[in-house]
Amino acid sequence: MAERRKKPMTRRLIQLYSALLYNAHLKGFAEGQIYTGPLKSVCVPGLNCYSCPGAVGACPLGSLQNAVAASADRPAFYVVGLLLLFGLLLGRVICGFLCPFGLLQELLHKLPTKKVKKSPLTRKLSRVKYALLLIFVLAIPAWFALRRLPLPAFCKYICPAGTLEGAVLLLLHPANGALRAMTGGLFWWKMGVLLLVLGGCVFLYRAFCRFLCPLGALYSLLSRLALLGVRVDETRCTDCGACVRACRMDIRAVGDGECIHCGDCIDRCPARAISFRAGKILLRGPEIGEGGSRP
Repeated sequence: MAERRKKPMTRRLIQLYSALLYNAHLKGFAEGQIYTGPLKSVCVPGLNCYSCPGAVGACPLGSLQNAVAASADRPAFYVVGLLLLFGLLLGRVICGFLCPFGLLQELLHKLPTKKVKKSPLTRKLSRVKYALLLIFVLAIPAWFALRRLPLPAFCKYICPAGTLEGAVLLLLHPANGALRAMTGGLFWWKMGVLLLVLGGCVFLYRAFCRFLCPLGALYSLLSRLALLGVRVDETRCTDCGACVRACRMDIRAVGDGECIHCGDCIDRCPARAISFRAGKILLRGPEIGEGGSRP
């Protein structure tokens, strides 16, 4: 049992280290100012707001919207290429291991309350994020780009990570009284969205990730092609469904677009058919002792 407890802890540490690395500009937290150095031109893989005082890199979702908004003047080769690279190498492993907002959602879900289990309804709701990707990240910015009016619609009107990491952290700093005086209806709308999302995550596992995150939707489109992730050995699999039942995401099969490759299913498989791999390289297999018993 001791060995099994180490596995989730490894993922949790990677999540924590990623959040700290993304927000390593500690001076920004102390001064209430946004870092604008050369690293800000590089996207981090996970959802982390550009306007967070500690952020050392750009948010991939915000960068994509800005690139689409500027597409009338210049093609978005850099951002699209970088996102394709992230997606083809890591896919939704980014969601499971490298997203600070994903970590926050999981910690909120640990609060002791009754939980809402996944169902056919949550599976249907998981499609909403694809609509948000199409409408708020691609279509609206492109529409306004044709009118030379840049509008990163998801960031401006919805993104709860941006509201928390950017707006709230900046507004709480004593040096930013002028910013607090400028808050209006849009800010309070986004605060309402943030509170609904955070409250939802207490009762629904990774509610934002499952239902609303366009970045997760984008990575999910490339997930089956990604180099890294959980894989099923079809010669061992008995189609018992234990992995799908145990998973808290709205998957239909291990490794599909809704899978965040957390690896929790590996030790749940009685046929020892699931492993975590980088291509053909085995990174983690099932921790099962002799005779099929779990240590």
